[in-house]
Formats: sequence, C-alpha cells, structure tokens
Amino acid sequence: MAPKDCVGIVRLFIFSFCCFAVGGFFAALAAEHHTVLQNNKSFDREEIVIAIGDSVEFKNADQVKHNIQIQELGYNSGIQQPGSGSSLRFDESGRFKVRCGIHSKMKMTVLVE
Repeated sequence: MAPKDCVGIVRLFIFSFCCFAVGGFFAALAAEHHTVLQNNKSFDREEIVIAIGDSVEFKNADQVKHNIQIQELGYNSGIQQPGSGSSLRFDESGRFKVRCGIHSKMKMTVLVE
C-alpha cells in the first residue's frame, strides 16, 4: 500500500469518527428530561409519553419512602427516601408499567414512542 493510500484511509477514518461523534452529541442534545412526582402515596400522573432517548426522574416529594419498579426492564430503584429521586433513560420504544414496590396502589405508565 502506497503512503498516499494510507493518508486517504486515515482521513476517511477521522472524518467518519467526527461525523459519528457530532451525531451522537446532537442526539444527546435532543433528548429531554422529564420529572414525575411521588406524593400522597401516588404518582402525579397516570401516564407520560416520551421519545426514545428521553429520561424520567421519579422524585419522591412525599413524607414516606417509595420505590420504583419497572418489570419489563428489570429495573428496581431501591428505597427512595423523602426528597430523593431516581432517574432512568428509556432507549427503546414500548409501554412500561411503573410501580412502587412499597405501595401497591401506586401505578403509572411510561409510553416511549
């Protein structure tokens, strides 16, 4: 392989890498962050609709401990003390049922489109 061929390959590699990095940067900028409050042993909504790549923070605004479980994702936040939160990014489309593992009546849905 001639040195000129190597230079061309290196330039192509650098260009491809830069395009990939810039594309990922702009995709991250487009992602939104949503907040769902836990208060009075309930979620502040029954459903939230978000885009792929968005994140949701489940914020415990209550005076009691809570927990976030999403069985479809195998997600369990552990105990959330009052004032704390748990954030999760949704990277695939679908309908995800969110429950509090402590208070069985606390249920909501995250719809990722």
